[in-house]
Amino acid sequence: MALTIGVDIGASKIAAGVVDEAGRILGRVRVATPREPDRVESAVCDVVEAVRGDHPVAGVGLGAAGFVDEKRATVLFAKHIGWESEPLGAVVEKVLDLPVTVENDANAAAWGEARFGAGRGRDPVVCVTVGTGIGGGLVVNGGLYRGRYGVAAEFGHLPVVPGGLVCGCGSRGCWEMYGSGTALVREARALVAAGTPEAAPLLRRAGGTVDGLTGPLLTRAAGEGDQAALGLLAGLGHWLGVGLAALAAVLDPACIVIGGGVGAAGELLLGPVRESFREHLTGRGHRPEAAVRPAALGNDAGLVGVADLARRPLG
Repeated sequence: MALTIGVDIGASKIAAGVVDEAGRILGRVRVATPREPDRVESAVCDVVEAVRGDHPVAGVGLGAAGFVDEKRATVLFAKHIGWESEPLGAVVEKVLDLPVTVENDANAAAWGEARFGAGRGRDPVVCVTVGTGIGGGLVVNGGLYRGRYGVAAEFGHLPVVPGGLVCGCGSRGCWEMYGSGTALVREARALVAAGTPEAAPLLRRAGGTVDGLTGPLLTRAAGEGDQAALGLLAGLGHWLGVGLAALAAVLDPACIVIGGGVGAAGELLLGPVRESFREHLTGRGHRPEAAVRPAALGNDAGLVGVADLARRPLG
């Protein structure tokens, strides 16, 4: 049985796990991500060694939130970590003396869900991760679609509102400015700032300060029936559905998987997403409709996916 290690490198945490060919995690380690970019690679090597133990590991996959080159070796740009043209694969491979594969974290999550999760047995599969921003991945004909330069499926920067809000990428009206966890929190704080009566319970939950309004708090409030939180999730679901319909018009997927931190809201979010998706779908009523499913692997999708990619030669 070929065992590999998957590492999910995020802005706040680094998670590593030994993964078998069936996608099962046999052991795991998690540490905080160092604030200094030049210490992150050492931390990655440390967690790999810690989780490796006596396991006969054949390779390591590293999932990073950023642009990864077509050779799956260099992180071209990772805003939240502070990397630019970082030779991550070569550095870690030299220390560990193991083959190393680097992949964008959302691509890795898409592969994990397509191989072992909610997209298993479907093709093509679109995976959309909804968190601070919107990430994406596309699996077509049994392979991960990466584009010519390795930076395909940046779905969060699909333009949905001409001349809209300024995005961190420098463009205006990007999908993630309206359909992400950041957008959800922004709208909640605007609701409170406007003095809307229905927002008063949310403010109390947040300890009386708008800084206390976070994505997890809003999700919990919606689950407990808070009307303002439910309305905010419905608004988020609307924008997610708009973007998914645009993706379906281009890609015609068999399955769309929704993951990421905001996906924890479950049907409270997915219900409005599906409704909006159907409303905006091109040719609605006259074409087959892609299934919209919640991610099955949760926060482990990227770790499991990139571990599996480490078994596969780039082709």
